[in-house]
Amino acid sequence: MLLSVVIVNYNVRSFLEQCLDSLVQSRGLVFGNDFEIFVVDNRSVDDSADMVRSRFPEVKLIVNEENLGFAKANNQAIRLSSGKYVLLLNPDTLVEADTLKKCLDFMESVPDAGGLGVKMMDGQGRYLKESKRGITTPSTSFYKISGLCRLFPRSKRFAAYYMGHLSEDETNSVEILSGAFMMLRRETLDKVGLLDETFFMYGEDIDLSYRILLGGYKNYYFPRTRIIHYKGESTKKGSLNYVLVFYKAMEIFAEKYFSQGKYRFYFFIVRFAIWLRAALSMAMRVLKRIFFPLLDIVSFHVALNALSFLWSKLSYGDFFFYPGIYRHLILPLYALMLVASNALVHAYRIPLSLKRCCWGVAGGMAGFLLLGALMGAQWQFSRFMAVAGGFLCMGVGLAQRFLASRLFRKSFPLATKGDKQYMIVGYEEECRRVKGLLLEEHVPEANISFLKPEDALQQLLEQIRIRKTGEVVFCAKDLNFDQILQLVSVLRKTGAESKIISPGANVRVGYRFKA
Repeated sequence: MLLSVVIVNYNVRSFLEQCLDSLVQSRGLVFGNDFEIFVVDNRSVDDSADMVRSRFPEVKLIVNEENLGFAKANNQAIRLSSGKYVLLLNPDTLVEADTLKKCLDFMESVPDAGGLGVKMMDGQGRYLKESKRGITTPSTSFYKISGLCRLFPRSKRFAAYYMGHLSEDETNSVEILSGAFMMLRRETLDKVGLLDETFFMYGEDIDLSYRILLGGYKNYYFPRTRIIHYKGESTKKGSLNYVLVFYKAMEIFAEKYFSQGKYRFYFFIVRFAIWLRAALSMAMRVLKRIFFPLLDIVSFHVALNALSFLWSKLSYGDFFFYPGIYRHLILPLYALMLVASNALVHAYRIPLSLKRCCWGVAGGMAGFLLLGALMGAQWQFSRFMAVAGGFLCMGVGLAQRFLASRLFRKSFPLATKGDKQYMIVGYEEECRRVKGLLLEEHVPEANISFLKPEDALQQLLEQIRIRKTGEVVFCAKDLNFDQILQLVSVLRKTGAESKIISPGANVRVGYRFKA
């Protein structure tokens, strides 16, 4: 057996299906189908295993009764595999038809190659810097954690984490490969060992890459082929658990290799920096979740108080016409009810929705008026103030969201589902089917356009510009994955997202349509 492909899956059924489809198209190009595919499922609950059994019976499926982690699950399949080469592949990737052949040809022609990585793009056709990385030494870690790596992206010293001084379009010997696509020589694994199971997730690719170098082999970055890596789709990168696991992996690696001798002092500094960065990351995530509720309750209270002073002066000639209990109890209660109503209608979800904000404030206003009616006349200081104050808070809330979306576009984007333009690339029959699925998602029919595969390469950029397309859906029934990869690379210039839908499926990569 020439090649064994190992994929570890955890609750990403739609991505896994697309990944296996792209691998199947490679058959016939890899020296007479001389490769095997293993899928190790870490107790998914999304029917991933059943999909593999029914759609890909030739795949060797291992179903674990618990989530064993990335390293241990990969090792399970590696021990059962028989290939001269082993490819560790993420389920949220797509490969070109000749990717495996090109990589195998390179490995066969370069005897000192212990590992090989390729050029990776995200779903918008943007180059992923993780395609080539440097060893996470204390100094490299410091430059990455301190932000110097980002400030000097081409520096050999400061950008060593991503080896920024090396061209993304040239084959080079590098230090660290990404576990998303990592082709390994069996002989090398026999010498340096399998993945270190101390790492549950993250860091195991860094550790293995480093051990390959210590074993006398080289790791190569090979950009003569490319893959799509829907980065982060196989893990929940916004979660608190991700932060803890990721930075714990960094600490394990630093302690394993840089905690003795001359590195001992640096290790303690890096360890402190790692956990400081982890704490800051967690704090930022918590702050992001509570930022708008806190901002709303403060700004609503200030707006209601300002209105009460202004209305008192204009109507009664006295800034303090309303009693203290009104300003110190009733108005804070009103502001709190507005925020609670916003939370009930999910107005604080990201991306932010202006419509939900309006509904939230309207609901809070109605609830406040109803509460006042139930409490009696002694609590009904001014219905006008309740209504005018509600509309004022609505305006303040909308203005805050709009301004935040402009100043902090990545952190607080505005929801644009109603305005988002979709382009389906495929032939008429499949385009109509996908259109029906989009309509079930309440996408306006006017927001859906079509493009034939033979016209896509010449017209895609122009059509996206004219229609302001936000998402391009490629029909895998009508395009092969090489065509899709080529078109995705074009999207790099537009910022539009790419999604892929399999024949007969009601799932496009990254989204699940309602039944």
